[in-house]
Amino acid sequence: MPPTMDHRSAVEKLRSSYREIPSGRPVRLAKRSSNLFRPRAAIDTPGLDVSGLTGVLSVDAEARTADVQGMCTYEDLVAATLPFGLVPKVVPQLRTITLGGAVSGLGIESSSFRAGLPHESVVEMDILTGAGEIVTARPDNEHADLFRTFPNSYGSLGYATRLRIDLDRISPYVALRHVPVKLDDLGTVIAEIIAEGKFQDEPVHFLDGVAFSPDEAYLTLGRNSDAVAETSDYTGQRIFYRSIRQRSADVLTANDYLWRWDTDWFWCSSAFGAQNPWIRRLWPRRFRRSDVFHKLVGLENRWHIAARIDARKGKPPRERVVQDVEIPLDRLAGFLRWFDAEVGMRPVWLCPLRAQQDWPLYPLKPGETYVNVGFWGTVPIAPGAADGDVNRRIEAAVADFAGHKSLYSDAYYDRETFDRLYNVPELTEVKARYDPQSRLTGLYEKAVTRR
Repeated sequence: MPPTMDHRSAVEKLRSSYREIPSGRPVRLAKRSSNLFRPRAAIDTPGLDVSGLTGVLSVDAEARTADVQGMCTYEDLVAATLPFGLVPKVVPQLRTITLGGAVSGLGIESSSFRAGLPHESVVEMDILTGAGEIVTARPDNEHADLFRTFPNSYGSLGYATRLRIDLDRISPYVALRHVPVKLDDLGTVIAEIIAEGKFQDEPVHFLDGVAFSPDEAYLTLGRNSDAVAETSDYTGQRIFYRSIRQRSADVLTANDYLWRWDTDWFWCSSAFGAQNPWIRRLWPRRFRRSDVFHKLVGLENRWHIAARIDARKGKPPRERVVQDVEIPLDRLAGFLRWFDAEVGMRPVWLCPLRAQQDWPLYPLKPGETYVNVGFWGTVPIAPGAADGDVNRRIEAAVADFAGHKSLYSDAYYDRETFDRLYNVPELTEVKARYDPQSRLTGLYEKAVTRR
């Protein structure tokens, strides 16, 4: 389906706003929300106008594809596809992650063990480049180099205005099993599920897990179900991650399953008191969302209210540790034990994934199983230590365990290490073609020096 007039007008408005940014000034999106945890230096120039690029252009139910604007959130995308019994092949956990953001950054969910990463279901992309041009990149056309290097580029190569993606079937319900698994058995069980596509003779369409401690871990196995069933609701007083310990089986509607982690931002809503039964009753449901909690974090980063209260109470300052790292399956148990002993944050999220092919800027080995380990919170800064020390130790440990780290949050790598881990030499070659005047901020500058 050809782009609509409204879409073409929105793209032209974007290009016009790009031309208005003076040469040498930082280029950023003018967005109301973000799922990044990297603080950036304030700028006094207007951002790129993406206000008209937030929708779904079309859904082709027969071909199982959708044409989507780059700033469309997964919440809006799912709302458009779910009536057809279709969803993106990978739907990241948080409602306000945008399709363009997930493709130029990183997104992982419980279908990633079979469908890979969000960018692996992209058929083609229209991209605003650093040269101010709109190019259509596909894996088999003259812009194939841009197509391959766009994932994990975080805007250093440009911004997607339109993406055509493959969709997947989903049933009205998702039936869950929460299976306790010993830490040393996690690798074996995950490998068997991936190899066979089932567990104990039941198909597995979705797979993730939670380690509450080295002695208590669960895998949550989901399967599509057309059978009408009584479903659980975790948008009210009940909290999803707690149910993993409490129930061996569960059923959610497809929509509630996709956003099961969003209501309480996994378990991070507890930092705001939102899991306290009395506060929860007074906290409107429409405000129990990851983007609301993220804004509260932003207010704390700006005003440091909680930090000042802690200081008055004599408590030590705290370091933010918000990371997702990919660990090879056979190294998972060792890393989890190291993490619990050295960092001590509990619980942690586990999500198996397999990249379908090689992607230059996030070089996971195709066909090898990794497990995304997600941990989000703060730790006290020990006497004599500095803010960032724990994150640096985690970066070193991830390398020791042959893993890889996503870049949506704080990073502390030196330039040489970063260039090697994220294949910056190849990025530089592609950037020279599509951003010859270096108008777009480089990946290292975005991820590490926070420009």
